[in-house]
Amino acid sequence: MKPLRTFLATSRRRLRPATFIGALCLLTSASLSVASAAVYRWVDDQGKVHYAEVVPQRYQGVAKQVGAAANEPSAEQRRDALARAEQEKDKAAEMAAERRRPPANVPNAASSAAASAPVGKRPAQLPNDQTDCKTWQRLYMESIECFGPFRTARGATKPEAFKVCNVVAEPPPSRCRMLIP
Repeated sequence: MKPLRTFLATSRRRLRPATFIGALCLLTSASLSVASAAVYRWVDDQGKVHYAEVVPQRYQGVAKQVGAAANEPSAEQRRDALARAEQEKDKAAEMAAERRRPPANVPNAASSAAASAPVGKRPAQLPNDQTDCKTWQRLYMESIECFGPFRTARGATKPEAFKVCNVVAEPPPSRCRMLIP
């Protein structure tokens, strides 16, 4: 164990940063040149499949290039793709312009503000002691539906919900049997 430790300690001292960086650059350039070489596939007379960078003369006509270069689109495919991209770009520009255009059925901004303003809290009616069961259940379900969009992922209710929705208590089980829709 001691000789190994001594060897590692001395070899670390001998390895200079410039030598290490030089070796790293050499390995990187060698791996890049191998990665960029074209590889061909062909089948010989016996039916055996071959892969190599150099194709024998007699198989030059049937050899097909494999790898990244073989998957590049042809000039015609590139033209078609560019034409489709232009069409989609034009269509997107038309849709954006259409969204910016005000709707034709709204005459002015004052009436649109009045139309989008809430009429009142939902449900508009609150139950009391004289409310029948069917109405109370309808108001309760309407209240739940009103609060629904204001629920958070953890089940809490956002404060702005109380500006729009009325809280309707569940119908009392002693008076009404809850009907589940």
